[in-house]
Amino acid sequence: MNDHDLDLGERRGRVLAGPAELQGILDAGKGVTLLDVRWALGRTDGRARYEEGHLPGAVYVDLETELSGLATSATGRHPLPSVVALQDAARSWGVRRGVPVVVYDTLGGLSAARAWWLLRWGGHEDVRILDGGLDGWVRRGGSLDRGDVVAPEGDVVLRGGCLPVVDADGAAALAEDGVLLDARAGERYRGEVEPVDPRAGHVPGARSVPAADTLGPDGRLRPAAELVEVLRAAGVDVVAARASRAAPRTGVYCGSGVTASLGVAVLASLGIDAALYPGSWSQWSADPDRPVVVGP
Repeated sequence: MNDHDLDLGERRGRVLAGPAELQGILDAGKGVTLLDVRWALGRTDGRARYEEGHLPGAVYVDLETELSGLATSATGRHPLPSVVALQDAARSWGVRRGVPVVVYDTLGGLSAARAWWLLRWGGHEDVRILDGGLDGWVRRGGSLDRGDVVAPEGDVVLRGGCLPVVDADGAAALAEDGVLLDARAGERYRGEVEPVDPRAGHVPGARSVPAADTLGPDGRLRPAAELVEVLRAAGVDVVAARASRAAPRTGVYCGSGVTASLGVAVLASLGIDAALYPGSWSQWSADPDRPVVVGP
């Protein structure tokens, strides 16, 4: 079955795993690899928080060192790792061919989606984000383990290029001829604040759809109808975006390609194939030849 033939419920189910579903998989003894991707901009205590309590059997993944390549001003703060480096890391997490992966964090998927996107980009098809993350798991009564987990070496084979990406020129073209979404907070999009990157503002023609606005107060992804309205308010025609099958005419960026991955996942749940701009604002704003817009 072609992905475009799936209804939205099935599409959502290919992106997200609910706590009850995951518990059922674990209770049945079915194979699944759990990855804990706790991260926040400017914080370095992800592993310590993981060791204080994580899903049973979950392996900690360091976003800065395992889900990113070497950062320069030319590449942005979180460039994509090489396929070889990603495969080595994934095998160290215990990722195996044909075995599903579920990723989670404590941010509603804002960091876990980076692992989701990279593994899907690498060619591992069955990867999902735990809807509601660690907090949702605990609210449902799920148990937690303490300490570190070292998984048996995996055998996954990754090849890269299985999800679309755009560079700065491609992002500019989408902003002009397609749809380019900015997943940062609205105040950063408008240029009112810029806590980390060289210049404030946004890519000309980009539309503001903060990743946080796609989540409910409980950290779960909002219902499809609400997501459609969020996009419509930003001027995105969901029907037209879904119809663009030959090549994605929708792209997403953020500060450095992390939270934009959640934007790609959200769009995938609605039947929209979107490209990620990995360099994102950290790359764009570092290039003095790139124009910047401040304001709405």
